[in-house]
Amino acid sequence: MTPQNQWSPNEHAIGHGQPLARRKPKRNRFMTAAILAMIAALLWSSISGMDVLERLLSNPDTIPESETAPAGEIPKLHPIVAAKKDELVAQTAKIGITILITDGMRTSEEQDRLYEQGRSKSGPIVTNVRGGESYHNYGLAIDFALRTVEDNSVVWDMEYDGNGNGKADWMEVVAIAKKLGFTWGGDWKNFRDYPHLQMDFGYSIADLKRGKRPPAKQK
Repeated sequence: MTPQNQWSPNEHAIGHGQPLARRKPKRNRFMTAAILAMIAALLWSSISGMDVLERLLSNPDTIPESETAPAGEIPKLHPIVAAKKDELVAQTAKIGITILITDGMRTSEEQDRLYEQGRSKSGPIVTNVRGGESYHNYGLAIDFALRTVEDNSVVWDMEYDGNGNGKADWMEVVAIAKKLGFTWGGDWKNFRDYPHLQMDFGYSIADLKRGKRPPAKQK
């Protein structure tokens, strides 16, 4: 709202005795102009923000990555990774292998706690990266284990042959995962992470830390 002249018709200027009902000091004009400019700027900011939100809700794939990247953690697996994970479970089941997804999306806090294992806390070292440095932290990775045919127990035995076809179940799972587009941590040279499968979509950790994200749908 624009400030109104609050002078009363009965008020008089000091020393002149003339009514000031219709006189508007210049400073009031400047103040009004300044307030109007501030209101216009606020309205423009609100409209721009609503436009981004409306486009994001109507069609997320059309929004630039810098606008789609969330301010905090990704709360769940990337939709493509989640779909491929389900395919992996289904396809391995067809050849008599039951797998358990032991880890998916992992927060930075969880990653930091895992990093401390084997260092400041007891247990074996299972990761070399801190929070924000793992593809798990962006919903782009999963870990798996095997369930035994005998008693359905969970094992990380890379030589176990539960389906009895003469091949290690673990490597059969890895082969199917690679066909689905996963990268296997067992192929890494510096730190081999055998239960680890990820889809980076060509994005580096540095890209992800800058807020870039893979599209939610494959083109």
